[in-house]
Formats: sequence, C-alpha cells, structure tokens
Amino acid sequence: MDDLTYTAFRGASRLFRGSLRDLLIHLKTQQNTPDPTSPLLLFEDWSGRQVDFDLRGTLKEVLERSAPTRKAGPGRPRLGVVSREVSLLPRHWEWLETQRGGASAALRRLVDEARRVNPDQERVRQAQAAAGGFMTVMAGDQPGFEEATRALYARDEAAFAAHTATWPAEIRAHARQLADPAFPTDSPPDSGQVEARGD
Repeated sequence: MDDLTYTAFRGASRLFRGSLRDLLIHLKTQQNTPDPTSPLLLFEDWSGRQVDFDLRGTLKEVLERSAPTRKAGPGRPRLGVVSREVSLLPRHWEWLETQRGGASAALRRLVDEARRVNPDQERVRQAQAAAGGFMTVMAGDQPGFEEATRALYARDEAAFAAHTATWPAEIRAHARQLADPAFPTDSPPDSGQVEARGD
C-alpha cells in the first residue's frame, strides 16, 4: 500500500513516523551516532511488525533498495498478483477446483466477501494485531504488559489505559495510537495519552 506508515524508535523515544520514503530520508539525513545500548527499531504501523532496512550507501542507493520487488514466476506481478503457498485439506482443494475461475479466483472472492461482510471486525482485528506486535517488542518488559494485552483483545479501553499508564510516554502513546481502532467508538479518550514527536 502506498499509504503505509512506518515508525522509528530509539530506546523509548519515537524519532519519526511517516511514509517509507520519508522515514528513510529522515534516517539517512538525521542519523545519530549508533548507540549499542539503545538500538534503532523500525515498525510497520499497519501490521505492528518490526522491520529492517539496509541503510548503507548513499540516500539514492537506500531508496532504490527499498523499492518493492516481486519474484518472477507464477502469478501476475504487474497486476499485484503474487504466488504464495496455501495448505488445505483434500476436500477443500476438490471444492475450490469446481468453482468458477479455479481455486485462485475462488479464494480471492472468498477473501473479498469476508472483508465486505464485516469491515468493523476486520478493522478491530487489524488494530489488535498491530498494537499487540508493537507492544511485544517495545513493552514486553513493562509492568502491566500482560494485563494491557488482555485488555486490548477484550476491547477494554479503560483497563488498557490503566495498565499502560506507567509506560514511557512515547511507547504508551504509540501503542494507544495503534490500538485505538480496536476500542468501541463511544469510549471516552484516554486523558493520559501523550502524543509522540515526529508526526
């Protein structure tokens, strides 16, 4: 997705949040002296996954290496269709092979339909996964981590705020930002939220 955002942390400080291109430009032009006690950690906000980029060389080289590449082979890469492995039982393959357009087309229709049927549920699930992934890396050793994680998946906003209240401000703020779509929309905002720098 072109609108994906990424976030950089050094220790408990959020350095930058923005598009991949803007993040890499920031890291190359504003890079501080490496600190082995406080490593640079990068996250894909949509998934909460920790990611790495090769920052060696010139800015142009770094940006060229970051461009999405697609493996040649099955699929239609120009259309964004990428081949990956799926494991199913024989009865599932048998059913898929009888569907209009074959197994791949049937799977795409099933996924699209599931996303259309309950977009709110998909939004909640995505926010829980993103916040959970980020919290595991950045707050796994913080007090109340397990309780905050349970509150996230229970969609208990008040408990989430209470159990993250003592976390470093910018870690707490980013976790809350990622988790926010998972909470009921009629919940009051967390008054203790601190907005991190770099947005």
